[in-house]
Amino acid sequence: MAGLIAYGAHVPYHRLARNDIAAALGTGAGRGTRAVAGYDEDTTSMAVEAARGALAREGLRPRIGQLFLATAAPAYLDKTNATAVHAALGLDAHVLAADMAGSVRSGLGALVTAARSPVPTLAVLSDLRTGLPGGSDESAGGDGAAAFVFGGHRNGAPVLAELLAHDTVSDEILDRWRLPGAPSSRVWEERFAEDIYVSLADQALTAALEQAGLERGAIDHLVVAGLHARACAAVRRTPGVRPEAVTPDLTGVIGNAGTAQPGLLLADVLDRAHPGEVIALLVLGDGAGVLLLRATDALPIHRAPRPVAGQIAAGGPPMPYATYLSWRGLLDREPPRRPDPEPPYAPPAHRRTRWKYGFTASACEKCGTRHLPPERVCTSCRSIDAMTDEPMQHVRGTVATFTVDRLAHTPSPPMLVVVVDYDGGGRFRCQLTDATEADAAIGARVEMTFRRTVTAAGVHNYFWKARPVRTGETEGTHG
Repeated sequence: MAGLIAYGAHVPYHRLARNDIAAALGTGAGRGTRAVAGYDEDTTSMAVEAARGALAREGLRPRIGQLFLATAAPAYLDKTNATAVHAALGLDAHVLAADMAGSVRSGLGALVTAARSPVPTLAVLSDLRTGLPGGSDESAGGDGAAAFVFGGHRNGAPVLAELLAHDTVSDEILDRWRLPGAPSSRVWEERFAEDIYVSLADQALTAALEQAGLERGAIDHLVVAGLHARACAAVRRTPGVRPEAVTPDLTGVIGNAGTAQPGLLLADVLDRAHPGEVIALLVLGDGAGVLLLRATDALPIHRAPRPVAGQIAAGGPPMPYATYLSWRGLLDREPPRRPDPEPPYAPPAHRRTRWKYGFTASACEKCGTRHLPPERVCTSCRSIDAMTDEPMQHVRGTVATFTVDRLAHTPSPPMLVVVVDYDGGGRFRCQLTDATEADAAIGARVEMTFRRTVTAAGVHNYFWKARPVRTGETEGTHG
């Protein structure tokens, strides 16, 4: 049996209320909120967070043979973004890491390619949606990421959802496009493509069900994703599918995450599906694609450690609209009168990859002392070159002390800096993110998260920060 063997999702902490957009610009932006990536997040960092959830189960990372990162908003062009995800996850050097970037449909491409692969493949879907102020893409969009590992029982991991069938239909449709370097997408009048997408969705779904030998009434969860809202709404009324089987699209609370939306919706269904239930994932965009899955008895035992609903519930209060605009680069604010930040330099970054990207410390073989960052000489017993690698990204800690820095260069002042005492030993000073001043408190519990610390001279600097552990968001540690 082949199919899905692991999954994870990442919903950013920050939220933007649509009525705040309406109040600022005098537009009818609608109700509800959208998820907003933090000033220190991009599609690469969000991909790492989703993939960490998918690979949380012990022993799964060494089995990965391929990694594909799908996004319509890559952090880099020319340079491969998936290699930063590969480094942060600590995957074997021989694992292929490649981007599927440039279009929203790349998310479907990554999922289908992973599902067809003979080796365990990690497909990560990540997107950051931005539109012009007051436009529908701004208010209806959302940010997030999801990750899925496809494989089979031959790979030594239980299958959570059996792959029953898949089908894709491709068509050249000029309904949405964005020129390189343009700040926002352009969209044709929606009525043009609605009937086209409904027809393509029907073709793909019919073909997939025929492959699986199923009728439409056998679908227990119909997941419809795509940026064409009218077409998605019409497809959710597909004849033969029970109305109660149609899943919520979550746009009212986190928005439409574009490339990542199919993944976030599928992860949400997997968080609550029962063994034996059939899931149909139907994705619209330059055609249509369908994946049919059947949940197995292993799903309730191996669900993702951070359920989508828990992350939504743990989201922060709505942020000021002006803050959102400045984070997106749509409002050019006066920078602090401090020296410009320096970019990271390639040679030292490459020499310290396991620390910089993987947050791997060292532990003394003689006395067990942890060193963050890793050292050759033990600070306790003075042993030399008697160290073993100690992965720390999954280890939680307690704030020993903190500083609220109102002078430091940060897009989200003030900068919160904490000294963390890690469970099992080790101490490190780092920034606290996804937090308010009240969250910076002695004794507060924190966990590590992969972030973009700064972009200087056109170079992104990725490293690890601490964030508060919030009740209800997760039941276990993040692998």
